[in-house]
Amino acid sequence: MSKDSGQRDDQAPVTAPDAAGNHVPPGPRKIDFQRAVFLKSAPTLADCPPDQGVEVAFAGRSNAGKSSALNALTRQGKLARTSKTPGRTRLMNFFALAPGQRLVDLPGYGYAKVPKAMKAEWDQHLAHYLRARSSLRGLVLLMDIRHPLQTFDQHMLAWAAEAALPVHVLLTKADKLNRGPAQATLLGVRREVARVGLTEVTAQTFSAQTGHGLPALEARLSDWLADSTDQP
Repeated sequence: MSKDSGQRDDQAPVTAPDAAGNHVPPGPRKIDFQRAVFLKSAPTLADCPPDQGVEVAFAGRSNAGKSSALNALTRQGKLARTSKTPGRTRLMNFFALAPGQRLVDLPGYGYAKVPKAMKAEWDQHLAHYLRARSSLRGLVLLMDIRHPLQTFDQHMLAWAAEAALPVHVLLTKADKLNRGPAQATLLGVRREVARVGLTEVTAQTFSAQTGHGLPALEARLSDWLADSTDQP
């Protein structure tokens, strides 16, 4: 991470950036995300699948486009279902890619009209998962590019820093902005997240509607998921 610029040296080593400026890190092998199948849902850490192999978690505020991103990544329109009431889902949903490789859809947060005690319980489960799950290799934190770094985004970044967990920020709905404003937001977010104290943090723009940024996301995930030295 560059101390002078206040941001990581852009995923070095990297290949040439794509047309949108998203750098695509070279991965040891390509993961076939289309093979994703639902594994199970878990309300607490104790209900999760065995803590073996490797997994990458997706988290984001309600309406950040998390379900759409997962569906675009796996080329499956209904793998991650979008609730008609944002933020109501309290379960961690696990999807298997291959033996010992999983994606995890963490509960959305931010807009649900639920009691404060219930929100506090959700926070506790999320923080516990990030800190205690040894098979977790990275966190994809999704933010609407028009409204980045909200309060709960900051919470997730802080929890990830405490857990020494790598984070990849996905600025979704990039198609809603022109390229100039989108790139300005990306640079601003990179500067801000570099100050959190994370061991590793990268960021990119993304659109589930157009497929913009998908290769960069696939490369980052493949890099994390290939780290399967404890795979059963």
